[in-house]
Amino acid sequence: MNRLKNLNKGVQYMLIASFTFAIMGAFAKLASESMSSLEVVFFRNIAGVILVGLAVLKTPMKHKGGKPFLLFFRGFMGFVALLAFFYNIAHISLGDAMTYSKTSPIFTAIFAWLFLSEKLSYKAWLAVFVGFVGILFITQPSGVGFSKYDLLGIFSGVGAALAYTSVRELKSYYDTRAIVLSFMGVGTLGPILLFLISPYLNYPELDFMLGKFIMPEGIVWFYVLAMGLFATLSQVLMTKAYGETKAGIVGAVSYTNILFSIIVGLFLGDALPSLLTTFGIILIVFAGVMVARDK
Repeated sequence: MNRLKNLNKGVQYMLIASFTFAIMGAFAKLASESMSSLEVVFFRNIAGVILVGLAVLKTPMKHKGGKPFLLFFRGFMGFVALLAFFYNIAHISLGDAMTYSKTSPIFTAIFAWLFLSEKLSYKAWLAVFVGFVGILFITQPSGVGFSKYDLLGIFSGVGAALAYTSVRELKSYYDTRAIVLSFMGVGTLGPILLFLISPYLNYPELDFMLGKFIMPEGIVWFYVLAMGLFATLSQVLMTKAYGETKAGIVGAVSYTNILFSIIVGLFLGDALPSLLTTFGIILIVFAGVMVARDK
């Protein structure tokens, strides 16, 4: 009975986390109408740095350390994946942007096999194959190949997967808050550096990582603050979910985020996904659930 209660709690936490993450995406999309995606990433991370920093001041971190380059790698990959993710949120439908980001478990399984010598069952390999087929249905590459949004979408999944894979190794060396700060710290300092060099670079194709800092005004401040609040809330709820229920179950439930994002996106003016895109989304969800269950 207690196990069932914990299962229900974990599922409930993840359902709410998936919904709040979709709301975070909506506010990021609204904020992107008045600022670059680089600035959206900056505000998304500085809120986290302040909150985690306060937690560290209250309870100092205790860890043995010893992997500074891997810690930086985790932060850097998380940052560049977030740049791609928020750029896509600004330019394509919220549901599609979220679907691309949810390919990360598929890539994580591959990277864990490559770099951490984790074994993959035949079911996991089948899931990887199904996931790639799903990506093809969503991208629907033409004779000229993938679009910029497709490539950035796939990269948002790959970058996040590399970051998650490094976390598996870092957990043995660092306090969880240090790992989170590595991501949010790089995600705060990185945009500042890019703001400084952006005026001297004229590469329109790199607009996803370049931009001018524009001080928010009026309602935009509300969008930015709401984005930070819902992002933090979703992180807390996800952590609670994984603490209550098996990771495989929680990971599978997390794919409801795509459905919530499609629904929220409709209120922002997004069109319903086409039949082929819907089929691709279903395949990616199926693949992600298979990987989650396998783990």
